[in-house]
Amino acid sequence: MTTTIRGECHAALISAPGSGQGKSMVTAALARLHRNAGRKVRVFKHGPDYLDPMVQEVASGAPVYQLHPWMTGEAECRWRLAEAAREADLILVEGSMGLFDGDPSSADLAILAGLPALPVIDAWGMAQTFGAVAQGLANYHPDLAIFEVIANRVGSPGHGRLLAESMPAGLSLLGAIPRSEAMAIPDRHLGLVQATELAGLDRQLDAAAEVLEAAGLDRLPARITLEAEAPEPPARLLDGRRIAVARDDAFAFLYRANLDLLEAMGAELSYFSPLADEALPACDALWLPGGYPELHAARLAANAPMRSAIRAHHAAGGPILAECGGLMACVETLVDGEGQAHEMLGLLPGTARMAGKLTALGLQGLHADLGELRGHTYHHSRLETAAEPLCRTRKLAGSEAEPVYRQGALVASYFHGYFPSAPRLTAAIFRGQRFSPLDP
Repeated sequence: MTTTIRGECHAALISAPGSGQGKSMVTAALARLHRNAGRKVRVFKHGPDYLDPMVQEVASGAPVYQLHPWMTGEAECRWRLAEAAREADLILVEGSMGLFDGDPSSADLAILAGLPALPVIDAWGMAQTFGAVAQGLANYHPDLAIFEVIANRVGSPGHGRLLAESMPAGLSLLGAIPRSEAMAIPDRHLGLVQATELAGLDRQLDAAAEVLEAAGLDRLPARITLEAEAPEPPARLLDGRRIAVARDDAFAFLYRANLDLLEAMGAELSYFSPLADEALPACDALWLPGGYPELHAARLAANAPMRSAIRAHHAAGGPILAECGGLMACVETLVDGEGQAHEMLGLLPGTARMAGKLTALGLQGLHADLGELRGHTYHHSRLETAAEPLCRTRKLAGSEAEPVYRQGALVASYFHGYFPSAPRLTAAIFRGQRFSPLDP
């Protein structure tokens, strides 16, 4: 028997005409502004992204989950939003890329959920053309609601007035954000710098919130009703299973929904640091998620006790899931961005070599007899190996399908999976059970 959940709150999807317009920091600053005003704020992220949600969690003080009509599924998108609306005063969904980029795009999510879109437009170098850009976004899709926009990186109060005067009928300027150091956040080759590495992030978010308040952005977006069917709880396929999860500056790309699912299936999770710890926690299986092993390769190579512990786990038939950065740690050698070679775990023959540029990007799925695990690939390294892959992922969009390797009970790939899309397949991997790939 299904249960319908329903909630009402203020909500908006924060997007932009394209990447680099400042929507991530605007979303974070809005979350902090309203949180500081005493409101309960929930932030979500459209699409496969690990780094932006880290900052949004610090900004809002609440967990951040991914929403993507293909990767997480339409029903889950509706459910997570409706569930949040039951307790939150404000929901903000940070879009990805440009408003209409990708399939499904941020706009598709907004239409699916009934959210108004609130575009952030970088006004640097624009005057009256700003209104034309806003009008184009608002009129591009008849089912998408856009009532107001935000101007970012505005040069002066006079510049802000020009932008406001350029707005066409039916659209208004919510606020003009001046250029400010408080609104800048550093990034690196995979996206934003991890929140745990940003000293003074809380102070910066408070300062950014003050910038937005002074610009008139303390007004709440529209209040809407969100309704959905609650999902059935997953089967207890991992009852009593102890899973050790790598989590530190080198391995941190973890979807909260993945962790939630493992626990809902009965797993007991414990966390360890391949950088700092010398022994594994008591466990039946390991998860080495993505991250930045290339930035910490020397420390990983120097931690001989941990490498020995993981090798012993593998030799004893212990299951290991290694995703992207985890895969790079499992090969024999990792060559970092400076060309320095470092000894890794050696569970998979070959070398992972930083390429100095993006080598893969796109939505993909691992199609097997136990379900289709959906997710994505995004990396700046190449794998040189003589190992034959078990299979390849199914490419939905972007770069070529990724090989998936199996060595004993190790499953390793550059592919990042969203576990709730295939609970049975996920459980089989962590139980060390065989699965049969299907043709992509």
